[in-house]
Amino acid sequence: MIVADTDVLIDFLAGSNPGFSRVRAAIDGGQLHTTTITQYELLAGANSPKQDGRIRDLLAALSILPLDRAAADWGARTRRDLERRGESVGMADSLIAGIVLACGGRLLTRNRRHFERVGTLALVDLE
Repeated sequence: MIVADTDVLIDFLAGSNPGFSRVRAAIDGGQLHTTTITQYELLAGANSPKQDGRIRDLLAALSILPLDRAAADWGARTRRDLERRGESVGMADSLIAGIVLACGGRLLTRNRRHFERVGTLALVDLE
């Protein structure tokens, strides 16, 4: 299961690589999912009704993974572990990592350096 982070979906919406091509291939293969956190981030960032519509069309083509109890536990554990090491990925990214970990997925993101700190989180190459 491939789970798209917000940054690669923004690339897709803008028609920009490296995210566009990888997201397109994963959508065409029927294997792309995203999270409720990314859904929130994309919709909150919409600057016009047209942009809102494009985001909603994209989200309708994806399976949206929820922030459920297991994901919240994984996200909290991730945040605590990173903070103990003096690192942080922020609340939204901790929750995204938690959802991906809870579902056993792999995260597709441009922000590899950021998410590589979550040692148990599998990442997908953009290429």
